[in-house]
Amino acid sequence: MSRPITLFTGQWADLPFETLCQKAKSFGFDGLELACWGDHFEVNKADEAYCRKKREILTRYGLKVFAIANHLVGQAVTDRIDQRHKSILPAYVWGDGDPEGVRQRAAHEMISTAEAAKRLGVNTVNGFTGSPIWHLIYSFPPVTPAMIEEGYADFAARWTPILDKYHELGILFALEAHPTEIAFDIASARRTLKAINNHPNFGFNFDPSHLGYQGVDYVEFIHTFAEKIFHVHMKDVGWSKVPVEAGVFGGHTEFGTRGRFWDFRSLGHGDINFEEIIRALNRIGYKGPLSVEWEDSGMDRESGAKEACEFVRKVDFPSSNIAFDAAFEKK
Repeated sequence: MSRPITLFTGQWADLPFETLCQKAKSFGFDGLELACWGDHFEVNKADEAYCRKKREILTRYGLKVFAIANHLVGQAVTDRIDQRHKSILPAYVWGDGDPEGVRQRAAHEMISTAEAAKRLGVNTVNGFTGSPIWHLIYSFPPVTPAMIEEGYADFAARWTPILDKYHELGILFALEAHPTEIAFDIASARRTLKAINNHPNFGFNFDPSHLGYQGVDYVEFIHTFAEKIFHVHMKDVGWSKVPVEAGVFGGHTEFGTRGRFWDFRSLGHGDINFEEIIRALNRIGYKGPLSVEWEDSGMDRESGAKEACEFVRKVDFPSSNIAFDAAFEKK
């Protein structure tokens, strides 16, 4: 049985919800992963009536919803807050901009997100956690082990109460391992799980695009955290095979700038080996949605999204339930 193919709506939040539903259906998607910004899923409005209306519109277009995503607010729970966050947070979370107040309100909103997810009828919230130690990523001036430990302790102290509430509600939180987050590769993801004592409601939204250009073995990520792959993003990235002007750190250039070492690409146009990803997901028994997060500065997004849906449908194959050489045996 093939997995449902969904479209993450985060990059389409400029479109009204119903308009996007119409387009997603025409592109060939089975459902949506609703972003908690734009009018796609507004946590502060998500009472029973609001959620019922969203489900009715989805049903009208033959679409389902398997997860919601609140990356923007989740980022603020443990981050070093500055003016960048004001542009991505709801006004009621930003408030007066006092950093600790922002973090506390963001934590409360992430709990409200889980409550809203339950009312909508989904059991997974995808998102970011932010990081109190991302600014220490390059160890100069020298970073002491104690500073890193303090960062993980702060993450655990802020997120464990949130995750405990998710546990009470029966909702999973899936961190998208990503630069700027507390977990951004295999090593940091392992350390993150240790910091929260392998909390049962914390896992990962696997997205190979954020791992590949770093040089991280994204297929091994699946095997290493097999029981913690709660959701999957299908997103591609291309990286240079020769020296360039702006390396892995990006050189303070914008996406799409010529001379960058890496850039996100529409599915099938980058360097991610999706066949090996599908084989790994089959091995661990992942049966959840494959959610297309479409990003490509050099391609029209509507034609790209349609092509991406077709790409995923073609590359996603079921695992075998027999050994191919069993037929050789004599009965």
